[in-house]
Amino acid sequence: MLITLIVVGVIALILIFVVMGSYNKLVALDQKADQSFADIDVQLKQRNDLIPNLVETVKGYAAHESGTLEAVTQARAAAAGATTVDQKVQADNMLTGALGRLFAVSEAYPDLKANSNFLELQRELTDIENKLAAARRFFNNAVAEFNAVRAQFPTVVFAGMFGFGAEKPFFEVSSADRAAMTAAPPSVKF
Repeated sequence: MLITLIVVGVIALILIFVVMGSYNKLVALDQKADQSFADIDVQLKQRNDLIPNLVETVKGYAAHESGTLEAVTQARAAAAGATTVDQKVQADNMLTGALGRLFAVSEAYPDLKANSNFLELQRELTDIENKLAAARRFFNNAVAEFNAVRAQFPTVVFAGMFGFGAEKPFFEVSSADRAAMTAAPPSVKF
């Protein structure tokens, strides 16, 4: 009888450590994914803060391109109002497309292309886009790691009980936007 109690006690301790380990791992990976998404938010905010200056600079040279400027302004507003990962992905894709069209329009205005303010804004935007791409990769890596651990045994048994039942979505380009990007990207030359 004593041996049976000891065996049951050892099995219970092992089970407790497995459950605690699974929970702690999920919490750590969830925090890593949330933190990496916050990094994306920081880059998106910096880009959104830069866009009004870019639009105003282009307005001075290309006033009759109001459709393109309006599209950038609307895309920026949508990006600023997005709260979920899916909304931010959609808004980011829309804004990226609108900015691509804005830079394509700038090709028709040599004075604009030579404007030092425009060139500096374009350089800053390129820098932010590079940082944003890195932040997206880090986020998607954190999400992949979380989703993989969440689906592995024995964590999958406990994930739902701990409130980690659903997979986290990736920050990815939609299939429609991917098709638009591969069709005919704008060419920006200086």
